[in-house]
Amino acid sequence: MNLLILYGQDFIAPNYISLNDYRYKHLVTIKKVSPGQCIKAGLLNANMGTAQVVLVDDKHIELTVDLSQPPPEPLNVHLILALPRPKMLKRILQTVSAMGVKQLSLIHSAKVEKSYWQTPWLQKDKLNQHLILGLQQAGDTILPRVDVFQRFKPFVEDILPVLTVGRQAVLAHPGQGDLCLSQQTDKKSTLLAIGPEGGFIQYEVDKLIQAGFHTCHLGERILRVENAIPVLLGRLL
Repeated sequence: MNLLILYGQDFIAPNYISLNDYRYKHLVTIKKVSPGQCIKAGLLNANMGTAQVVLVDDKHIELTVDLSQPPPEPLNVHLILALPRPKMLKRILQTVSAMGVKQLSLIHSAKVEKSYWQTPWLQKDKLNQHLILGLQQAGDTILPRVDVFQRFKPFVEDILPVLTVGRQAVLAHPGQGDLCLSQQTDKKSTLLAIGPEGGFIQYEVDKLIQAGFHTCHLGERILRVENAIPVLLGRLL
């Protein structure tokens, strides 16, 4: 935990908080904080700054906070991702959140097993749990927005026309197009689509191209989705 994420209900007075949950346990057992010590903190979806420990006992911790710094600039990318298997999804949520993605669309694909859509990790509280872990890792407070679309064709035909306006639309797909984002030199807004393991089927690739995407690849090596995502986002950084 490189940043202590705070919530409105933590405040018991202006600029004064009390914690008795997992964050309290982490501060006491892992960071071993003591009165007078300062740590980095931020209010979810608001400013960042510092928190100074005032009191620590066997039940809770109290801190004063000074939150006057804005969060870091977001990554100017909207990520479209074919729903990965649940175990991978949890890791990916943390990665994209840590790297500054603020808009994520999870979509269906022919290679996505229908059972994946039944995972409890798509519930809002479960999604936020892993997104917040990413924020804590990177030192950010702005929670990404995650939208879920269980039907591919309606997403492409009804949603994409709005999302592509004013953006470069890039489809990362093995063996097609140019080297992905190899000439990225500006901060142009990007709509980045990544398929399931092995890529989208050809029908889906064709539909995305019709919607305005151009294809690209990462070279001869085919990476797992969870590895391709940080590589692609790193090029946008």
